[in-house]
Order: sequence, then structure tokens, then C-alpha cells
Amino acid sequence: MRVNRPEKSGGGARNHHTPQRTCGRMKNKKKAARKREEAEARARGELKDDSDSESEEEEYEEEPAPKQKSASKKRKAAEEAEDEDDDDDDSAGEDSEEEVPANRDRPRIKVDFTGVNAKEKTLILSSRGVTSRYRHLMLDFCTMMPNSKKDAKLDTKNPQGAVVEVADMKSCTGAMFFECRKRTDCYMWLSKCPQGPSVKFYVENVHTMAELKLTGNHLKFSRPVLHFDASFDDKPHLRLIKEMLTHTFATPYRHHKMKPFIDHIFAFYWEDGRVWFRNYQIVHPEGKEVRATGLTLSEAGPRLCLQPIKIFQGAFGGPTLYEDPAYVSPNIQRREQKKQDMGKYARKVQKKAERKAHARMNALKPDELDGWAME
Repeated sequence: MRVNRPEKSGGGARNHHTPQRTCGRMKNKKKAARKREEAEARARGELKDDSDSESEEEEYEEEPAPKQKSASKKRKAAEEAEDEDDDDDDSAGEDSEEEVPANRDRPRIKVDFTGVNAKEKTLILSSRGVTSRYRHLMLDFCTMMPNSKKDAKLDTKNPQGAVVEVADMKSCTGAMFFECRKRTDCYMWLSKCPQGPSVKFYVENVHTMAELKLTGNHLKFSRPVLHFDASFDDKPHLRLIKEMLTHTFATPYRHHKMKPFIDHIFAFYWEDGRVWFRNYQIVHPEGKEVRATGLTLSEAGPRLCLQPIKIFQGAFGGPTLYEDPAYVSPNIQRREQKKQDMGKYARKVQKKAERKAHARMNALKPDELDGWAME
């Protein structure tokens, strides 16, 4: 019996192709097209069969692994390679020796290394009671030395011991300490921190840049040339002083604050048992090229005189390596001067008393004619 199904409201024919069936058919078509392309490529020889690839993998797996050499064989091979390298070096050395005689006659340039590396830093500070003259001297040194570090005054009973601690905190390898006493005497310490050695100087005849007002002028933080008198090489303590001055005043090589110019000279002279310091500007002649000839020097300042007192093995102390026998303390000099002044007054009073005594002993007798004119 045939049953007529009622039509849905809205009318229209029923769509038998649902979305799921459509997607399945598209996938089948893609698979068939892919298989067809693989078959065509296999026919052309571009694509190998799976059986061939499996056979190649089996052959690759069946290949035996290379045997490793034993330790003794490796050692022998290394020794043979070293012998061959030595033979090559010997042959190369012989070739170079044959070429050397042609260059032996050329003069070699000797470069003096000061031993000052790029990490050298000098701490500059003073004790309490420093005068304006020595404070301006410190500022002059700070402007001339790019590797210097300035610090505040030390207000302690033992400033020498505290300088080493401050230098350690500031990462400084050297120290220049001005110790002032009675606002008149100044002592300058040069020390390598923290192990030493150290030198104690008595500072005399100080004249700063602002005080002199000389014609010389040079760039700030420019590289100086250190000039030492030939007398510094005569005695051991002078050689040590020269080395300390070199480490303190020489600008480290390629310092980040240094200007790449050499336009002034630090001159140190040894005379009368003292170190005389001068700073000169290198003046080039006008209208000419920069040459080694025709240069002149113009003093820029500051000036000072350093009398070495003692050289210690440690930093600001330790065993005494050298002591100047001709040094006399300023206090002793002032006391002797006072004694001389007091003796001078005493001699003056004594001479006056002697004249009076002489006048009494050699008094003139009264003359009969003394009252003659008055009558």
C-alpha cells in the first residue's frame, strides 16, 4: 500500500545533498587526484617506490660502524703530527734566519715603559688646618692629573692610617697627602697603597698658577712629558724617588679622561738636596709646521721645592729605608732663631753696661779752667 507523505509547509523540493555528504565527496576527489599525481610521478621516475626506500633503509642499517682507534694508536698519531709540525717550524726558522742579516744593521727604537697601567689612580687630599696656598696647589695638581681623585679633609688624630682606608674605598693605587702643621709647615706624602713604599717631603717655596700669572698655558688633562735630571740615577734613594714621582705624575696609557696631546713638560731637578718641580708649556713656532726643532718652553706653573725627609717601606709607615741627615725640623730652626734673637738683645744690653762701667772707671778730672768762661 502506497502512502503519500504530506508535504512540508513552505513547499519546495527536498534537497537530498546534505553538507556532510558534500564534504565527504570532496575529500574522496582530493585523495583520488593525489593518487593519480603520485602514479604519474612514479611513472616518470621522480618518485621512488616504498619498497625501494625500505630496502635503502635496511642497507643503511646493515652498514657496519667504523671501528674506533685505541688510545695507543691515537697517541702515536699525535706524536707523529707534532714531529711534522716541528720540522716545518725548523724549516721556517731557517728561512727567517737567512733573511734576518739584511735587517740587523737597522737601529732599533727603544721604548721606555713607565709601568703605569690604565688602572692607576692617585688620591689627593689634605689634613685639617691647610692654608689657602696649599689648597690651591692641590687644585692645580688635580687639573693637571686626569687620573687623580680629590677627597675632603681628614679630621682624625691619625690621618696617615686613614688615608690607606680612603684610598681603598676610592679604588686608588696611590696617594698624595698634604699634612699641615701650625698653619705654616706643610709635608707632602707620596705613597703606593696599600703595601707601600712611601716618601715624606717637606714642601718649600710654593707658588701656584693663579699667583704666578705666567704666559705658559696648556690643555687640561693633556699628556705630559716627564723630565728628570741625570742626578736621579746616581744613588739608590734617588732612583726610588724618581720611580715614585713617575707613578704619581705620569698619565696612564689611554686613560679615558686624557686628551691625546703632548703640550707640556713636568721637569724635576735635584739640586742642593732638594727636588725642584717646574711645569713648562711646549710652544711651537708660528707659521711653521710642527717639528722637533725650533720649539721653545714657557713656564706655566706651579712651582715648588720638595726636600725628602724619610722613605718608608710600608704605606705611611713601616721600616725606614732612608733618612736625610741634613734635614732640620722647622720647629728646631725657629727655636734656634729665637735663641739668636735673645742673645742679640742680651749682647746689646751687655755692651751698654760695659760702656757705662768704662766711663766710670775712666772719668776725667775737673779742669781749673772749666768755669773761666762763665765768669
